[in-house]
Amino acid sequence: MPAIKVGISLPTMADLAPKGFPGIAAGARHVEQAGLDSVSVSDFIMGNGAPALEATVALSAAAAVTTRVDLRFSLLVLPLRNLAWTAAQIGTLQHVSGNRVILGVGSGGAPGTPFWQAVGATAEGRNTRLVRSLELLPGLLAGEETTLPDGTAVTLAPAVPAPPVLVGGNSDNAIRRAALHADGWLPSMASPASVARGVAKLREAAEEAGRPAPTTTVWLHAGLGDDESVRSARAAFEKSLVDMYGLTPEEALLVPIGGSPKEAAERFAAYAEAGADHLDLLVDGGDWERQVELIAEARALL
Repeated sequence: MPAIKVGISLPTMADLAPKGFPGIAAGARHVEQAGLDSVSVSDFIMGNGAPALEATVALSAAAAVTTRVDLRFSLLVLPLRNLAWTAAQIGTLQHVSGNRVILGVGSGGAPGTPFWQAVGATAEGRNTRLVRSLELLPGLLAGEETTLPDGTAVTLAPAVPAPPVLVGGNSDNAIRRAALHADGWLPSMASPASVARGVAKLREAAEEAGRPAPTTTVWLHAGLGDDESVRSARAAFEKSLVDMYGLTPEEALLVPIGGSPKEAAERFAAYAEAGADHLDLLVDGGDWERQVELIAEARALL
């Protein structure tokens, strides 16, 4: 069976205190102690009063209390951010964490929100800005003099290794951007069959471009066991997949990870067979710390 790594997405949006969640720092430490492979944070500030933590600060808190796990952005919205400032933040996080950053990036799913307007970001051309940022980031992180799109030349130090970059999104365009400009692809809420189709396209596009085949990380929801809060959260999530993402009810049943650790391990294996290298799981229902432990039990069965 192909190897697959498993990590936990820390709560940084909406419900920042699910049952049993000890906070960003203690939560990251618990994930590492459980033997899992990574922690991640999302970047989705609406600016309309919905609770959301800033991603680089949250991941810095996780970095400070861990030594082994990967530190993943799932994902960072680059067109929303000043590129030089973002490069300085990522470079600093690489430096203080011992080069454990994995940089998932995207063009932003909600560009019309108040926060985008407040920081002066525009929806127009955001995919082009994303690609240009991916072209310039390696030089900025390497300490090379880099000319930004506005003509300003800047050199950052200390130099750090550029983290692996994953492009988020389930569309064919996102897959192509990942194949041409990144080290990996980061789809979300996709069934094993959908991942397998995407991986085939990803590898084909990379081969045509003469680039190495990118890795694939899948962002999913997970709730193991059978208590009422887990069942309720799973049902609500499956309904959202149908209502908001257009999946069929049959497809929606195949996306969240649930059941016993043994059953979850079988689902992990299905994603590995589909071509996924890493699963990034957001705990859905149940006691958060216990859920992490159950996911770790499932990971150990592989």
